Amino acid sequence: MSVTLKSSEDIAQMRVAGRLAAEVLDYIGPLVKPGVSTGEIDRLCHEYMVEVQGTTPAPLNYAPPGYQPYPKSICTSVNHVVCHGVPGEKKLKSGDVVNIDITVIKDGYHGDTSRMFYVGQPSIQARRLCDVTFDCMWRGIDAVRAGAHLGDIGFAIQSHAEQHGFSVVREFCGHGIGRKFHEEPQVLHYGRPGTGLRLQAGMIFTVEPMINAGKADIRQLADGWTIVTKDHSLSAQWEHTVLVTETGHEILTSSAGTPARPHAAF
Repeated sequence: MSVTLKSSEDIAQMRVAGRLAAEVLDYIGPLVKPGVSTGEIDRLCHEYMVEVQGTTPAPLNYAPPGYQPYPKSICTSVNHVVCHGVPGEKKLKSGDVVNIDITVIKDGYHGDTSRMFYVGQPSIQARRLCDVTFDCMWRGIDAVRAGAHLGDIGFAIQSHAEQHGFSVVREFCGHGIGRKFHEEPQVLHYGRPGTGLRLQAGMIFTVEPMINAGKADIRQLADGWTIVTKDHSLSAQWEHTVLVTETGHEILTSSAGTPARPHAAF
């Protein structure tokens, strides 16, 4: 596994890209409401990225090996969609929950983050799932420090999710990021403490747990991108890009509207 440690210049550029990605979510949040289509959300985000920020939407035409080019600028994953939901004509309705995943490119560097949004009034279960998933992400982030292991992150996330009766999607994970959209290491959201790669200052990667209300099993839709829960249960995801520092970690995808870390003592 070849992990690139970022220079001080790389880190400065990643702070900018990360903040810009988060600011797209700040912008679109108030516009996520019943009756708006996911395609309209994509259009608005695209225009904001390109015309206001001067950034490039990284997902647009992104084609990793074995995939057709992704056709949109963002991912919108509604209700039982786990990840990579392709925006389209589907209109959001009250009670829906939606993950909006943003990755921008600024001066060659990627910023990657996602948040859950409520459409109207969600069910008690949906709210609980989103809250627990948010806590899972933060528990994973809290395990990030030089000298820790990737397995520590996965264990923190998995144990909290399963304690609340939820399951962790295993086929998708966090990833290194920088000048490339996806780099090493792969950051699993399950694992055992003290196992896996030892973290070093200068590593940058995403922590982005996907948590299902039902079973962990998933399937891919015919569009070749959209991933849904096999049992049609709700799924939630939150994501930050994180820098490993000598004394702990730094969140690179922070903005004025970024939801605050949970107050509950972990």
